[in-house]
Amino acid sequence: MSEDQILNEIEQNKDIYIQLLRDILQAESYNPPGNEKNVALIIDKYLKNSNIKSEIFPFGENRANLIAYLNDNIEGKNLLYNGHMDVVPPGSEEEWKNPPLSATIKRKKVFGRGAADMKGGLTAMVIALKILKKLNLKLSGNLILTAVADEETGGVLGTGWVLKNKLTTQKCDFAVIGEPSGLDPLPKAIILGEKGRIELKIVTNGISCHASAPFMGKNAIYMMSEIIQNLEKLKDNIPKIEPPMSSSELKKQMSEAFPSKDIFEKILSEQPLLQNVIKANTLFAKSLTMINGGIKPNVIPNKCEAVMDFRLLPGQTTEMVLNALRKLVNNLGYQIKEKPTGSPEEIFVYIEVLKQGEASYWENWRNSTVLTRFHNIIEKVYEKTPIYFFLPASADAAYYRNSNYCNSTILFGPGMAGTAHAINEYISIQDFINAIKVYSLFAYDFLK
Repeated sequence: MSEDQILNEIEQNKDIYIQLLRDILQAESYNPPGNEKNVALIIDKYLKNSNIKSEIFPFGENRANLIAYLNDNIEGKNLLYNGHMDVVPPGSEEEWKNPPLSATIKRKKVFGRGAADMKGGLTAMVIALKILKKLNLKLSGNLILTAVADEETGGVLGTGWVLKNKLTTQKCDFAVIGEPSGLDPLPKAIILGEKGRIELKIVTNGISCHASAPFMGKNAIYMMSEIIQNLEKLKDNIPKIEPPMSSSELKKQMSEAFPSKDIFEKILSEQPLLQNVIKANTLFAKSLTMINGGIKPNVIPNKCEAVMDFRLLPGQTTEMVLNALRKLVNNLGYQIKEKPTGSPEEIFVYIEVLKQGEASYWENWRNSTVLTRFHNIIEKVYEKTPIYFFLPASADAAYYRNSNYCNSTILFGPGMAGTAHAINEYISIQDFINAIKVYSLFAYDFLK
């Protein structure tokens, strides 16, 4: 009966929910610089209108985190819903068919920066909290909502801060992060882990001279080129680690979305996207993403800088990558210095860690009856069997799992992962409404 109440409540208020999503999408929260308080104020007002305890924790310039509670009981079972309020900048707005902050509705979709990543999921979680409060269902635990800042630039000031400063005395039995988990043409995914990420700066320091006599100096760009040409050797010095979900297991999960295994194998052979998703989930990955060098056309450059992005499997560490890179540089005959500056005659390489975050994975997910119930609710709402998957990118779930605050943390949300950070980002309205149903029904099932 209570499930019917929840579904009826959602059906009767779809237009109100869509408008709330549009309001939140229209609130500018590009990170950098952040401006998440613009979103927090909308959520806070919406929840307090339903007598839900909600508190904003401001910091910096127009930035904030928010925490809300279904009730005052934190001694029983606690379910945590997490969503981030910041979004990446829109890039060239001229390339958007509709302004990125317009929240335009077309073809049963809502377009706007952050629609999929992840204001759609966050809004659905906010609404689920309000629905449970409004219906006054008999529950034995609490639903905690954390709407956080800073996820797009690492999460230290968002989920990291909330976990360290506000949730230390409040246990968590299960956590859901509302990141988009649509993997078209596959059905919805339940994400059980994600890769770690390291961002490294590499500086090559040579000797400048006039370009008419290049042999009198040492070209820093050529030094960097040597390193780049030998990057494939890195994998030989990084310990081999089995991925948490093997290629065969990922294929098995993916194949369940198709009428037969033979049909899946045929489509897989024709779909580079699916092939690359499997590779990204099972292999150590590295990318040179930025490079800068030279000051003038007729001067041999004495400095070149590059930035590299590394994606790590659970068990691989920053130190492993650094050791492998140091060995590569030393084998090329270059000295590594601890500081980026030296005398004009010095030839050296400097390596700096700009950002780092460990991979994380819920090891015991196969034994969880709660996860099975979550899976069944998704299947019922979406009328398709969801798959279990691993994320090749990174997310705030690592804060919960790696601190042992809540190992049973998953990612599930509306939106297609492929549209995140893209021009003309969008979310399907039906996907958004379905997510409200899943979050509301699961919270009721978990806490009843």
